[in-house]
Amino acid sequence: MITSLLAAAPAAAAGDNPYGLMEALEQGGAIAWATFLILVGMSVISFYIMFTKLFEQQKIINQAKRVRAGFWNSSNLRDGASKLQANSAYRQIVDDGLAAQEQHAKLTDPVEAHDWLHGSLARSEAAINSKLGGGLAFLATVGATAPFIGLFGTVIGIYRALIKIGSSGQASIDAVAGPVGEALIMTALGLAVAVPAVLAYNWLQRRNKAIAEDLSAFSNDVLGYMASGGAVRPNVATRGAPAKPATAAPAKPAAPTTTAGQTGGVQTRA
Repeated sequence: MITSLLAAAPAAAAGDNPYGLMEALEQGGAIAWATFLILVGMSVISFYIMFTKLFEQQKIINQAKRVRAGFWNSSNLRDGASKLQANSAYRQIVDDGLAAQEQHAKLTDPVEAHDWLHGSLARSEAAINSKLGGGLAFLATVGATAPFIGLFGTVIGIYRALIKIGSSGQASIDAVAGPVGEALIMTALGLAVAVPAVLAYNWLQRRNKAIAEDLSAFSNDVLGYMASGGAVRPNVATRGAPAKPATAAPAKPAAPTTTAGQTGGVQTRA
């Protein structure tokens, strides 16, 4: 008996699950496979965009740390720019500002230097922010459409279940379990693709907003530096140990004051 049980166990384990994912796709045919492949493609591209944008954002955040560390301690903007990484966001703003300053001297139509520099730095910021925002529209599209694509597969599965019920004349479990299972799988796949895309979109958007605010502050500091000829620069606080509060020195006794009398002597006022 034990031998028969041991022989029956592998046979049961080797039996295929008639309601698994692959079986549901095979029953659904071309529509189920197309829906499944579209959702898988959306998921792969979404994760690729998420990790790519995280890498780009972290790179700019690290550049901001270098700017705070030593950029404004340089003697001029060109020396400070040489300390920044080439082709970086902050280096681009400084280079565009210096190029705009040189171009202003060549203008034949009189334009205020402040307005010319401000416009050039604003265009530089916009180009950087546009590059950071690339791909996020796809994440938003996936988050909005993936549930409906899964719902389309669900509708097809329910439709096939109704056809089986009508053809067989009875709503038995074995007749409708396959199509209904396929419908539920498509719904779950749509949600599994949409939820990470929405979360990644909101998270990346929040990080982009923080980076844009920091870039805008840096651009304003560069504009103030160039408009004042280097006289105005931000106060970069060194992140060290907090300064100790000053202790009040003990009060010294007041020195006696003297006035010269009429006879030439010295009188002391108490």
